[in-house]
Amino acid sequence: MTQTTKSTFDAIIAGGGLVGLSIGYGLSRLGLSVLLLDAGDTAIRAARGNFGLVWVQGKGAYFPPYADWTMRSSQLWPKLVDELQEIDGPELDFYQDGGLNVCLSEDEMQKRFDKLEQLRMHQNGRFHFEMIDRTALKDIMPGIGPQVVGAAYCSHDGHVNPLYLIRALQTGLTQNGGVCLPNAPVHEIYKNGNSICVTTTEQSFQCQRLVLAAGLANAKLAPMIGLEQSIQPQKGQIIITEKLDHQLSLPTVLLRQTEEGGLMIGDSHEDSGFDVDVCPNIISGIADRALATLPALADVGVVRSWAALRVMSKDGYPIYDQSESMPGAYAISCHSGVTLSAAHAFDLAEYIARAELGQELQKFSQRRFDV
Repeated sequence: MTQTTKSTFDAIIAGGGLVGLSIGYGLSRLGLSVLLLDAGDTAIRAARGNFGLVWVQGKGAYFPPYADWTMRSSQLWPKLVDELQEIDGPELDFYQDGGLNVCLSEDEMQKRFDKLEQLRMHQNGRFHFEMIDRTALKDIMPGIGPQVVGAAYCSHDGHVNPLYLIRALQTGLTQNGGVCLPNAPVHEIYKNGNSICVTTTEQSFQCQRLVLAAGLANAKLAPMIGLEQSIQPQKGQIIITEKLDHQLSLPTVLLRQTEEGGLMIGDSHEDSGFDVDVCPNIISGIADRALATLPALADVGVVRSWAALRVMSKDGYPIYDQSESMPGAYAISCHSGVTLSAAHAFDLAEYIARAELGQELQKFSQRRFDV
């Protein structure tokens, strides 16, 4: 469907990635009529490169509101999975048995401990982690290389198939009466009386709630509702191996084994503008660290590799803002679309439905960059 005969909705979401779908699903489950406008496959999709981690450890160590918000979403994830599977969504391959950050030196171990201890102090005992030495780690990850000295383990971490998650959110949204329009990028936004008018190249729509969740396109769209989004692309690259027998009991920040058996390998962070070409030097660096972790991977075939662009703010944390000049309009930008999916579907959607922005999200405003 590229058009709809309906022109008025309670809420319109600009952006069909994980952020937009999570919020759209959340609003639809509250009974709002939702239209999701997606730019289509020509868009710069952060979701293309999603690793699938539901990750808590290390996030917000030096920005407590982000630590709180991430922990909240982690706690809500089982509820999200239960709901999506009840509405005939696919299996999500969701596991929340913990995750590892493997360290290749004593210096890495100490730095990791310091960072996670900062989180534990802030969380007042809610955040749990354990530093595992090499001997204990070998019981969890047999075959680790001689450089590995240990790892940080966090029980709150997990992983999910991000493609299945996207499909399940779409299914949930449409089963709740929502409409998803592909190839329909937002062209113009303006007030029309007490309503917000949104136009594409083919149609015009009206709504009471508008959420800009269009990734890097938010930089262009946000000024239409009187807001600013200081975001830029950050490239990440991923390697996919051939299907293997069981290799990993737990995901790491570098390695995740899919349900089908392939290993996803990736943890690069590159400031290279909008370039999405695979860089052999970066891929080589990712592979070298993976081989230092599990030397047996030297004999494993690579199926493919690719690059995608994260949506990054100046400080790396999400931006949540509500327009003052256009009441009911919001701009949301973040790169943790999987981890924060549950918080977006439940807490954030409820705030938007009530035309609010929760107190815990006030510190994520673009205004923090004005000081």
